[in-house]
Amino acid sequence: MHSERKVSIVDFKTLLKNKNKSDKKYILLDGAMGTMLQASGLKLGQIPEVLSFTNEELLIDIHRQYVNSGSDIIYTNTFGGNRYKLDGCGYTVEQIVKKGIENARKACEGTDCMVALDIGPIGKLVEPTGDLKFEEAYDIYKEQIAAGRDADLVVFETMTDLLELKAAVLAAKENSELPIICTMTFEQNMRTFTGCQVSAMALTMEGLGVDALGVNCSLGPDELYPVVEELAKYTRLPLVVKPNAGLPDPVTNEYNVGPEEFAVKMSKMASIGATIMGGCCGTSPEYIAELKKALDCADFVRKETEYVSAVCSASNTVVINQPRIIGERINPTGKKLFKQALKEHNLDYIMNQALEQIDGGAEILDVNVGLPEIDEKEMMVDAIRAVQSVCDVPLQIDSTIPEVLEAGLRIYCGKPIVNSVNGEENSLNNVLPLVKKYGACVVGLTLDENGIPKTAAERVAIAGKILKRALEIGIPKENVFIDCLTLTASAEQDGVMETLNALHTVRYELGLNTVLGVSNISFGLPYRELVNQNFLSMALTYGLTLPIINPNVVSMTGAVRAYRLLTGVDRNSMDYIQAYNGYTPAKSVKAEKSPEAQSGAANADAPEKGTLAYAVENGLKNEGARLTAEMLEHMEALDIINGTLIPALDRIGKNFEKGKVFLPQLILAAEVTQSSFEVIKKKLAADNKTPVSKGKIVMATVKGDVHDIGKNIVKVILENYGYTVIDLGKDVDYMTVVNAAIEHKAKLVGLSALMTTTLVSMEKTIQLLREYKVDCKVVVGGAVLTPEYAKQIGADYYAKDAMDTVAAAREVLG
Repeated sequence: MHSERKVSIVDFKTLLKNKNKSDKKYILLDGAMGTMLQASGLKLGQIPEVLSFTNEELLIDIHRQYVNSGSDIIYTNTFGGNRYKLDGCGYTVEQIVKKGIENARKACEGTDCMVALDIGPIGKLVEPTGDLKFEEAYDIYKEQIAAGRDADLVVFETMTDLLELKAAVLAAKENSELPIICTMTFEQNMRTFTGCQVSAMALTMEGLGVDALGVNCSLGPDELYPVVEELAKYTRLPLVVKPNAGLPDPVTNEYNVGPEEFAVKMSKMASIGATIMGGCCGTSPEYIAELKKALDCADFVRKETEYVSAVCSASNTVVINQPRIIGERINPTGKKLFKQALKEHNLDYIMNQALEQIDGGAEILDVNVGLPEIDEKEMMVDAIRAVQSVCDVPLQIDSTIPEVLEAGLRIYCGKPIVNSVNGEENSLNNVLPLVKKYGACVVGLTLDENGIPKTAAERVAIAGKILKRALEIGIPKENVFIDCLTLTASAEQDGVMETLNALHTVRYELGLNTVLGVSNISFGLPYRELVNQNFLSMALTYGLTLPIINPNVVSMTGAVRAYRLLTGVDRNSMDYIQAYNGYTPAKSVKAEKSPEAQSGAANADAPEKGTLAYAVENGLKNEGARLTAEMLEHMEALDIINGTLIPALDRIGKNFEKGKVFLPQLILAAEVTQSSFEVIKKKLAADNKTPVSKGKIVMATVKGDVHDIGKNIVKVILENYGYTVIDLGKDVDYMTVVNAAIEHKAKLVGLSALMTTTLVSMEKTIQLLREYKVDCKVVVGGAVLTPEYAKQIGADYYAKDAMDTVAAAREVLG
């Protein structure tokens, strides 16, 4: 029985580690299951995973064709085998997964080919981008993993959301011992659909302990080459490449790169370090056979990846190769207003603190919500989610309680810093394992059971102890930062130089990045800013790389920027000039604005803080609702909509199109606008006025297509531009669209398709709309569409994204 078969964990990991020590230089994956099923007559709307039961021999035959083509690993027919996508299919997740593995095993009989449990995205976006909770995503993946422990490894593929992938990896690591491969889907802008960077994927996934990572789907080999090249800079793990057979022709459904050409292009991947290769959409067993021939002759080269200290959010990586500013203001210590905000669970206050610090020049933000009167664990989770929803800078999770640290680490999207561990045994034993598990960086405080040592030598000894313990449990050196602790100059004057001397030794002899809470130096002294600024400059020359400061104090941020300039880090003074060009120092420190606020470094079109437009563009939902209510006391609803809300959405939309903001920020801006509209609707209802609508739009994902994330995003954006959207859902019959357009007298119909095989449904729907002489225009969108094909099937508009759909709606409905 296959269920009794020993899981070949050692086999897979040995194959990964020893491929260059034997004749085997690479690992060959399979090609596309979906392409083969479509060629075999997969019907529109049919769930591929169900075929494992209803057409078992077909599935085994496809698997066997890939085995015979040379695949070392084949993927099970379980890509969409989660409870959300299987709902109503007649089979449980456990049945689908186990049957998928069983069929793959049968195809591998008599060979050394391994079976990978194939798991794709859930089909819903995780908070804050979507409405799926992180732990719910975790549970969905846990269910698949629990059913699939008989596989040799697990593959998470075609992922676009880094936080969703993190939930999947944690589910696998906490509920099985299966080796893990992760591949994400990147677009030509080197980001995923949700804006995730290549570097962020690498840093986060390697930190979580996956066994190999890479890219699959979306593009062909040529287009993915620079993505793989970038990936190789940030990870030492084996690289996986599984591209499409080029790009599809929407008319013929054929891909534009043939088997031999595909193999030649893929063999080039060997020169940049890829050793695990296969094919995705459009590739068949013939492609894999040709790829094997090419790889047998290829020269495999992997340049030594430089060890870098770096932290990240999904969309922003900060490499610590120069002094980086950590903002200190999200901390209740000595802050009455902040304490009140924590007690009232006022997340908008915290988000504003974050935004202000970034405007001042912060590159990383410390998040400390420790207050005895509140549930710190719950608040830490909420604060991290809130800050990450409006900011892309990496975060430093700051708490003395391990349970709070873990709660924050678990839901953080990216690779954070933990603040902190110290030389006490209890701290080392409780904090370092969390840092290792979640792949974070950690700040080590040079104190122990005896307190803070007086001398530099004693502090360096504690730093060495922390480093040694970190290395022993597998935390790499580049992830350890040391805080030599700033003592108050007024009380410990001799300690100032001890701190600086310890810092210098840690930086230049231990080779570690260094942290200091700078402002502690001046406690109890007059004119604190002068002391702080001078101490900061001294510390930078002694080797400080991560100053924790108030970035909104111009002299402090300026000291860091000037240091970068004077040491040649800021080449050609570009950053300094951008920050201070046109800057005029104020006579009063209190009146002084940041250089960004004064100079051309600030966006001239950026709204003023405290306005509704600012709330929309920065994702401040509660503040947006409050400001709308205040404005309604002296303004008409239409004036607010047309004068503030729509222009703010337009600005965020333009920044989205330029790649300055990404999908999470676009959706968040729409949600703020939605909260404003709800306030407006209540006001109109109270005044017995009819809510304003710019017109009705019928939307649907076409018959046979069950992908609706893109359509749902477009719906949210359209509604917030004032249009009424009749959403018919996914896999919608042709006549359902026609009847809805007639019933609602909709002047615009939006159709979405993600699969080339369902484009025929889009064409048929448009044909019927014309045959029934429905007075409407049609806008179409989806990853497989082109402007040319849209025109060919009779669509009036092609929309590459949500903002294009808005443009079409404006043209049709105003």
